[in-house]
Amino acid sequence: MNDEDLMGLAVAAAKQAGVATWRNPQVGAVVVKNGHVLATGHTQPYGGPHAERDALSQLAPEQAAGATLYVTLEPCNHYGKQPPCTQLIIDSGIQRVVVAQLDPHALVTGKGVAALRHHGIEVVTGLGTQQAAQVNPHYNFFYRHHRPWVTLKQAVSLDGRVSAGPGQRTTITNQAVYRRVHKERAGFQGIVIGSTTAIVDDPTLVPTPQLAHLPIRIVLDRRGRLADYPDRQLFRDGLAPTWVFTERKSLPDRLGPRARVFVLPDCSVPAVVQVLAEEGVQSLYVEGGPTIQNAFARAGLVEEVLTYLSPVMLGQEGVPGFAPPKTWKFQDQQLELLGNNVRIAERERQDV
Repeated sequence: MNDEDLMGLAVAAAKQAGVATWRNPQVGAVVVKNGHVLATGHTQPYGGPHAERDALSQLAPEQAAGATLYVTLEPCNHYGKQPPCTQLIIDSGIQRVVVAQLDPHALVTGKGVAALRHHGIEVVTGLGTQQAAQVNPHYNFFYRHHRPWVTLKQAVSLDGRVSAGPGQRTTITNQAVYRRVHKERAGFQGIVIGSTTAIVDDPTLVPTPQLAHLPIRIVLDRRGRLADYPDRQLFRDGLAPTWVFTERKSLPDRLGPRARVFVLPDCSVPAVVQVLAEEGVQSLYVEGGPTIQNAFARAGLVEEVLTYLSPVMLGQEGVPGFAPPKTWKFQDQQLELLGNNVRIAERERQDV
């Protein structure tokens, strides 16, 4: 196997890490010596060992000495919830490290590679970069652009409606879509809705399967309407954190300890996104209705649109879905059939 094949194994290992890594990137590592793969590893659930430590922990010291390590993301060179991976690599006697992608996190970028080279380890970078980057689009985007990745998700009828009428809860898509959306939510750190969705649909917004770190349920409630609805499931089920953004100064007192309330002088989408960036939220799944989604679109804060299309027609009384302020053309489009519904995933580019 050549370097490209072995890095492919590392990318495959990275994908096995899954969303349990939460705010840490999903990373894969492969240790090779004399043409033989000795160990593979991946990032463990948040707070646990990184990929390099996971792989090297499977080997005796004499096995790692003189080996090559393939890793999908630059090894860290700082203390966090785990000690530096660079020091572990140096101490293990690894002679060569092949890195697919430099870490966009300013705390890491270039420092891990520099530390390894300083200790005489050969480091090769840039092999399989695109494939590795595709494993962590939200993480990469957050640290490159200093704001969360935003995905708009809508379920629409064939005639472009999201409900049968204003204030009406309407089931549009099938059970296959229902299951897919519940699974999809787990890949994001925040799920966004507006106050109308919270009041009318009374959702829990909890993904399936359950995770140690569930997405934060974020409600945009500029006028503070939720003061009259403290019985919504978001405030009483205790399943996941709930954050509310409002301009109404009395809302924190009205909701009490049920939610974390952010009172902003300007509760616009850009202002909310800025606060979420400062709070370290890397990705948003915007499930709110067309009003919220139109606000994100007008603000130019959309990286991806997921449309679930159902072959039903709700008629002229139905509420139209969101519409961007101008023509949107996406370079990367993927269609998938879910029973008699269609999932359309669109983003500007794939190698984000």
